[in-house]
Amino acid sequence: MSSPPSGKASPSLLVGAAAMAADPPPSPTGARPFPEPRARRSGRLSRLYPSAVGRIPGQRGARVARVAPSVVRRLWPLRRPALSSAVAALALAGSGVLILHLVQRQTGTAGLLVGLGLALLPLPFVLGSLAWLNQTARVPLRHSLFCLAWGACAATTVAIMANGWASDFLIAHRGARGETWGSEFATPLIEEVAKGSALLMLLLPLRRRHRCDAERPCGRLRRVLWHRQGGPERPVALFRPAPAGRQRARSRPRTLAAGAVLGGVTASGFAFTENALYLGRAFTADRQARLDAIGLGRTPSLRDFDGTVHTFVLRALLSPFAHPLFTALAGIGLAVTLTTGRRWAARLGAPAGLLLAMGLHGAWNAAAGLGTDGFLLVYGLVMVPCFAALVCFAVWAQTRRTRQPTGPG
Repeated sequence: MSSPPSGKASPSLLVGAAAMAADPPPSPTGARPFPEPRARRSGRLSRLYPSAVGRIPGQRGARVARVAPSVVRRLWPLRRPALSSAVAALALAGSGVLILHLVQRQTGTAGLLVGLGLALLPLPFVLGSLAWLNQTARVPLRHSLFCLAWGACAATTVAIMANGWASDFLIAHRGARGETWGSEFATPLIEEVAKGSALLMLLLPLRRRHRCDAERPCGRLRRVLWHRQGGPERPVALFRPAPAGRQRARSRPRTLAAGAVLGGVTASGFAFTENALYLGRAFTADRQARLDAIGLGRTPSLRDFDGTVHTFVLRALLSPFAHPLFTALAGIGLAVTLTTGRRWAARLGAPAGLLLAMGLHGAWNAAAGLGTDGFLLVYGLVMVPCFAALVCFAVWAQTRRTRQPTGPG
């Protein structure tokens, strides 16, 4: 039967084909029908290799079978929050034991204990100031504890090892100039990158701007890290994404404050361990000098520990916010890059924040070699205005929070 001139199949042909598909003709005697593929195997194949279903192996343009991303995500062990938290805790604990061993080797047991005790004195004031700013940022406590442990253990371990290697390399090739380059350029670069790694791990989920709903749900790790329960129906995002269909042109004050808080807490832990190292060294040197003076018949006095007192005044009283200021600038720049909708701000935010942090850090290290007058000049002209600017930013963020008290973000 030929098809009509219009090129469409006739109704009788369609009805006949449907009838043949519904009731296949009986097979002749002794003939075995061709087995049809089982639905269970087909379903399993479609789940594991979706690109292989419905394709002939020798067909032109056939794609290589790929494992479904959902299977890979299920097999990845660190995707589970409990396991990933346990691995992070073990890693931080191991780095903490290592950094204690490294500091004890340079200061001795008595120097380590004295250094830890003296370095602990300014820490509550710095963390209290960051807790006041955290009223705007509302950073979860687990993030703050992670940043504090990262700065005190992991970042200092990396910094001590990397600074030692860089200093040896520069001194071997450049001599005395290499030592200056190491303190003014290599040390700020290594330490700020080591501290900023924690900020990158915690702030990177802000880049995902999709709405968390039934059609596009969030991943399990993102829900645990960035959501808090707002009711039985749906969670409330700690960092609220932009509305559907448009991106936010500017970063929210809460997001910028979160970058500053995370950076400041990380740097507080870093400064604690670093202060313990320097104070322990000063105490060990002063104690040895005092023992030598007693052996020479001199009368001991409290002036034998002038080095320890000078180090404590310089690091704990005059500059307790130095490291938090450096890393807070890097955190603000990273928050701008990850949340802004402006292309130029997204490209320049993180590099500008990191370069500004390293520049201030290098200027601070260079001021230590300029004598008392040079140090006070750098302290008054550079550090005090930058710290005042950070205080003004914190007050501005708090003012914006009081003006907009409603809303989860």
